[in-house]
Amino acid sequence: MKKSNKIFALVLAAVLVLSLAGSAFAETLQIGIPDDGTNLSRGIKLLETAGLITVDPAAGYTPEIADITGNIYDIEIVPVQANTLPATLGDFAASAINSTYSVPYGLVPSQGLISEKQSEGSDNPYINVIAARAGEENNEVYKKIVEAYQTQLVAEFLIVIRKEAQIPAFDYDENITLTEEEAFDIITYESPKEGKQIVKVGVCGASNEQWQAVQKVLDDENAGIYIELVEFDAYNLPNEALNSGEIDLNAFQHKAYLNNDATANGYDLVAIGDTLIAPLTLYSEKFDSLDALKEAAGKVA
Repeated sequence: MKKSNKIFALVLAAVLVLSLAGSAFAETLQIGIPDDGTNLSRGIKLLETAGLITVDPAAGYTPEIADITGNIYDIEIVPVQANTLPATLGDFAASAINSTYSVPYGLVPSQGLISEKQSEGSDNPYINVIAARAGEENNEVYKKIVEAYQTQLVAEFLIVIRKEAQIPAFDYDENITLTEEEAFDIITYESPKEGKQIVKVGVCGASNEQWQAVQKVLDDENAGIYIELVEFDAYNLPNEALNSGEIDLNAFQHKAYLNNDATANGYDLVAIGDTLIAPLTLYSEKFDSLDALKEAAGKVA
């Protein structure tokens, strides 16, 4: 064998050895998920749906880290404070981010690798609800408010204004006719308070403009009801306020949070109507598809 051929063979062998070594000792891909209660469970379920991990089926919709039975791909799951996930997305191979935080950061579910599928009207615990005190679920005024929320106008408003951040969790016609201009007019809609029954509804955060659409529906129906929003700056407060009678209803949480919070604190609260769903999505700045992420991670031997 010529000397040049021997050198080429040695170089090729060295490249193969380095390549195999690189594969054997490649860093485990880290995936961020929310670290808080039910959203941690949602992150785990999303990774299970993506085919990255296996989860104990007995855990149902609310698995914990201990319920992960195995990694199909070589990944490390890292629980992180939910509101920091968009800003730290580049630090991870991918992160599961709630649309509450992703959309303001410029990320929308259609850009993600995989997103939650949440069926309207199902027993899915991540559907948001209007809650009342137990025993008041048949209050006629409250029922009118739920009915006003679950109308075509509110559905179209959510779709036009919230884009993919929030999706109606009730039946509606997907043929949307509401324009952005009309939707913004609803945001500035002012309803007279005088002569109406005031119902205080507890909410969290600033994205609650759909209640203007609910108010417009009530006014168009001459329902004689005025919705007074009471904003809270922490998720642990609206249920406490509802239970104590400080407010009449609240609408800020999904079913799983309501059930867990009520059980933990002894609140006697019930869901009286579905409102919207805010999907959790797996985003990545490093990979443009779930298949690409899986290929980079490699299957666990």
